[in-house]
Amino acid sequence: MEVRQVHAKVCSVMAVLLLMTLSAPSWGQNSDPQVQPRVELSMRSWLFTAGETQWSHNASGLDPRLGDPTSKLTYKDNDTQLVGLGAKVHVNRRLFLDGAFGFSVDFDRGSLIDDDYLAGRRLYSRTSSDITGKGTWYVQANAGYRAVEFPNGRGHFDVLAGLQYWRTTYEATGFNRIVCDSSVIDCNPHTSSLPVIKNTTHWITPLHVGGQLEYRVMQRVSANFRMTFSPVSVVFNEDIHFQRGDLQQDPSFSMWGLGVGVSAEPSISIRLTNHLSLTGGYRVMWNRTYWGRWESHPIGSGSVNAPLTELQTLRHGVIVGLTGSF
Repeated sequence: MEVRQVHAKVCSVMAVLLLMTLSAPSWGQNSDPQVQPRVELSMRSWLFTAGETQWSHNASGLDPRLGDPTSKLTYKDNDTQLVGLGAKVHVNRRLFLDGAFGFSVDFDRGSLIDDDYLAGRRLYSRTSSDITGKGTWYVQANAGYRAVEFPNGRGHFDVLAGLQYWRTTYEATGFNRIVCDSSVIDCNPHTSSLPVIKNTTHWITPLHVGGQLEYRVMQRVSANFRMTFSPVSVVFNEDIHFQRGDLQQDPSFSMWGLGVGVSAEPSISIRLTNHLSLTGGYRVMWNRTYWGRWESHPIGSGSVNAPLTELQTLRHGVIVGLTGSF
C-alpha cells in the first residue's frame, strides 16, 4: 500500500469521524464534561516512531570456539509512522470494553548490524545492511472497570485487563563489512544489492493488566496516563538468510521464548466540543525475553538449538489523535 493512498484513507476516516461528532444529538452546550458517553471512536497517528529489534544467541555449548553471545543482530533506527483506530463501549456506568488496531506506513529506513563473536567476546565480523521494507502492526483488546471516581467530577481511575498481538517484519538488502578478521573468515570485499535477511517477530501477550488515569486540570483540559504490564509474553521469531547456501530458506533460524511486556502512554486531552476531543502524548511499547531457545536449520542435516540470550522489541514516539463521543 502506497503512503499516499494510506494518507488519503486516513484523512477520509478523520473527516467521517468529525462529521459524526458534529451531527451527534446535542446534550447541551453547558453539559457536564464528565457525562459518560455510550461509545467512543478514536483515530490516532503515532508520529515518527523510533523502532528497534535485536536478538542474540549463545552456541558456545555446541562449539567452545564460539563466543557468548555467538551472534547478535540489531535492527535499529527504523523510524516510521503508524495509524491507529480504536473503539470503546461502555457496558454500564463502571464497566467498559475497548480495542485498537494499528499499522505502519513508510517502513523503509534504518539499518541492520550483524555481529559475530568467538570465545572471550572476540568480535571477528561486523556487517551493516540497509532496511528496505515491510512493517509492523498490532491489535489489542481490553475489559476495564472504573475503580475510583474523584470528587467534583475531576476524573477517574480505571483498571484494565486484556491481550495483545504485535508483529514486526524487517527486510534488509546488501551489506558493508565494518569489522573483519582475515584469520577467521574471507575478508575480500563483497558488494551486492540483493536481499540478505528477512526477520519476522511475533509477540503474543495472552494477558496484560494495568490502569488508566484521567484528571481534569481545567474545564476542557485533562491529563491522562495509561499503562499495562504483562509478566508472560510469548515470542516466536523467524530469520531468513537469503545469501547463506548452507541454510534452509523457510526459515534459516527460528526462535521462541517467554518475556515481559510494557506499554505506557502519558497524554493531554483537550475537549474541542461536547463530542470531540484532541489528544497529544507519547507512547512506548516494549517486550523482552527472559527465557528462550534459538534453532538453526542447515541443509542436509538435522536442526540444532542453543539458548536464546536476548530478543527485544521497542517502539516509541509522539501520539496525536481525535476521539469522538456519542
